[in-house]
Amino acid sequence: MTLPDGYTTDLSAALPLHTVSKATFPGWLQAQAAPVQAWLAAQRFDGAPGSACSWPDAAGRAAGAVLGVDDLHDPFAWAHAPRALPVGDWQLASELDDAARHALQLGWGLGRYRFARYKAQPAPAARLAADGFDAETFDLLAACVRVRDLVNTPTEHMGPDELEAAARELAQAHGAAVAVVAGDALLAQHYPAIHAVGRASHRAPRLIELTWGEASHPHVAICGKGVCFDTGGLDLKAAAGMRHMKKDMGGAAHALALAGLVMARRLPLRLTLLVAAVENAIGPNAFRPGEVIATRKGVSVEIDNTDAEGRLVLGDALTRACELSPDLLLDFATLTGAARIALGPDLPALYANDEALAQDWLAAGQQVRDPLWRMPLWRPYLRYLTSGIADLANSSNTTMAGSDTAALYLERFVEDGVRWGHVDVYAWNDGDRPGKPAGGEAQGLRAAYALLKARAAG
Repeated sequence: MTLPDGYTTDLSAALPLHTVSKATFPGWLQAQAAPVQAWLAAQRFDGAPGSACSWPDAAGRAAGAVLGVDDLHDPFAWAHAPRALPVGDWQLASELDDAARHALQLGWGLGRYRFARYKAQPAPAARLAADGFDAETFDLLAACVRVRDLVNTPTEHMGPDELEAAARELAQAHGAAVAVVAGDALLAQHYPAIHAVGRASHRAPRLIELTWGEASHPHVAICGKGVCFDTGGLDLKAAAGMRHMKKDMGGAAHALALAGLVMARRLPLRLTLLVAAVENAIGPNAFRPGEVIATRKGVSVEIDNTDAEGRLVLGDALTRACELSPDLLLDFATLTGAARIALGPDLPALYANDEALAQDWLAAGQQVRDPLWRMPLWRPYLRYLTSGIADLANSSNTTMAGSDTAALYLERFVEDGVRWGHVDVYAWNDGDRPGKPAGGEAQGLRAAYALLKARAAG
């Protein structure tokens, strides 16, 4: 196993790294040498979560350190360590159970992450030393980094072509197959909504379909919203709302990363990944408010707002997924600002048409400290999507229940009997926090993997 940057199995120069909570710190402190006690007292270290303190030897070199960690099983509780500790190799000196050790290893990598494609990395961070590391933890880290890198990359270098390239790279690495329908072929092969949203861009819209696994295994379909940039279309966004719209392919980034995890860990599942990749641009042939567009499902949709485009492309992708009769259908999308108003930036909104699926996903999120919050598929709100001239409107003029109505729109394209879960995800950190640098973020990804892993085992 090749170790990522920030990890080493060479223990020869590793310094001891202790971990305490605020409750256990006084007892731990009593067992330390008097100079260490005096040093920590002078630094006013008290074991508070997110704190760190190192102490010197007689020559002034780092001799050891202690971390304040509250929830040992939360990777982000450890994520401050790599940049709070002096540069060097550090070996854990405290006893941890397996789950806490894996959280430390994952949190260490998340804490070291910086997007460096266009800017040099900051000063080197500390390395974690151990005589062995868990391969699954590093696969999880790679998946989280994949989401962050894809979302952080500007649209200039992350359009529909590049999303297709990312899918092909995954397929080549894991022996999967990829089929792509692009440009006007979307009309010929009946993906009219994807074509309508993406037709004004100089970069062709497309549906990317990756397949992997044995036919005898349970079939999981994963869909991702890949709007590589969202101007809002003719219902143009204001500058503030458009500033970070390179991240509007965050759902596709999550779907790609989850598919990569399933394949890397060789879960006994049959996988179909569907990414609707478009740019919602402005041009002479941009779709317009008031138009009625066709969909793969045969549902006619009146365009109330061209800025409600993600649900349009996902509708065609979900329809395609249901044609394959999956045992489970999941989708990820940076779908609504309303979800952020309701739940803030850190909690993805989970919708599901199956009670057991919802509860299992929420429980998985709690177990791996990757939480989601369930929101209701309150079907009376379908009245907000009523159209006088089509089967459905893509939006409404009310500010009520925006995330709910978006989920209800998607549900219209899910066949009866297909168990479906939808995550309305922010995929972004607005500011820097330990382990969560400003920019792209994986949210609900580890929970989804834990859900699929448990179901595959069962």
